[in-house]
Amino acid sequence: MGIRVAVVGSGPAGSSAAETLAKAGIETYLFERKLDNAKPCGGAIPLCMVSEFDLPPEIVDRRVRNMKMISPSNREVDIHLPNQDEYIGMCRREVLDGFMRDRAAKLGANLINGTVHKLEIPTNDTDPYIIHYADHSNGTLKGENKTLKADVVIGADGANSRVAKAIDAGDYNYAIAFQERIRLPEDKMGYYEDLAEMYVGDDVSPDFYAWVFPKYDHVAVGTGTMKVNQAKIKQLQAGIRARAARRLEGGKIIKVEAHPIPEHPRPRRVRGRVALVGDAAGTVTKSSGEGIYFAAKSARMCAETIVETTNGGQKLPTEDDMKLYIKRWDKQYGMTYLVLDLLQRVFYRTDATREAFVEMCADKDVQKLTFDSYLYKTVVPANPLIQMKITAKTIGSLLRGNALAP
Repeated sequence: MGIRVAVVGSGPAGSSAAETLAKAGIETYLFERKLDNAKPCGGAIPLCMVSEFDLPPEIVDRRVRNMKMISPSNREVDIHLPNQDEYIGMCRREVLDGFMRDRAAKLGANLINGTVHKLEIPTNDTDPYIIHYADHSNGTLKGENKTLKADVVIGADGANSRVAKAIDAGDYNYAIAFQERIRLPEDKMGYYEDLAEMYVGDDVSPDFYAWVFPKYDHVAVGTGTMKVNQAKIKQLQAGIRARAARRLEGGKIIKVEAHPIPEHPRPRRVRGRVALVGDAAGTVTKSSGEGIYFAAKSARMCAETIVETTNGGQKLPTEDDMKLYIKRWDKQYGMTYLVLDLLQRVFYRTDATREAFVEMCADKDVQKLTFDSYLYKTVVPANPLIQMKITAKTIGSLLRGNALAP
């Protein structure tokens, strides 16, 4: 008899894990608290995710080929993708998540509309985990209390993960994202046909950036800041609304949303036969704040490792088996996180460094390196001379803005 795997949370992470496990013929249960959940999110996905996760065209609301970077002094730098086949996909999370969840269910994952409120840890290495949850399939908010036994558990339940708490995974620092969905008049919406905007400055975020991202029939306007500044979040949102006021004129707010964003991996991402993926593990990148692709990718890698080490679900994995996913993940993406952390530390410190950052973004070599890295999630080996040129321009931008500090 094969193993049973429970996946808690059905965002891009949980659904990717459940899909991979179900395809391998492993008995899989996928828990989701709200099947119509619309997670607050900028909703940008790289081009490689569309092909890698086989997403249909209708999932993507807008194909962004133009970016406008706007400095604290309102200096604007336009960035264009010259290749018409390349784009940044803009999605609504309720559409993306619903598609990936339904696909996992069609492939054989058992979808449970329920809220997991406790994970009971076994006292030995072979007994099952017991998941206590409220079943909402009867349509009631409170739900009927039920339990499910599972041999392996994947926690894909976000920054406030109950699975993480159950395995004492440790805490992490996090940011707060605040976003308004604004429906614009047709002429204003036309401006954002294939354009996204990113604003930097103390007035919109002391440690991050603010955005205007186009969606199907509205724009997502938001900002993010570290937990320590969360009391200022509405003030910062007012800042981005003020900076973009001319382009948002006549718009109507149709939804207001907020959510936490993890700022670094949890101290422990695997314990026993339990693994954390996505936001629960802390896979959001610094500087860009990107989380969707890395959430889905981490979950798929975790599920593939489970399939591999259990011979297709025929035996229990050990903790070392589960940790193999972490080793592979850190080897493939560890440097990406270090570099983006460094960029955030250097360029988001002051308005002077932010001015230097926007100036640097005007360089064509920087744009190509940045977009190639973002769209395809590969470390792009630039010509050494180009690397030296980019480094020199970076230092020059910082010196001109008097932004270099000890």
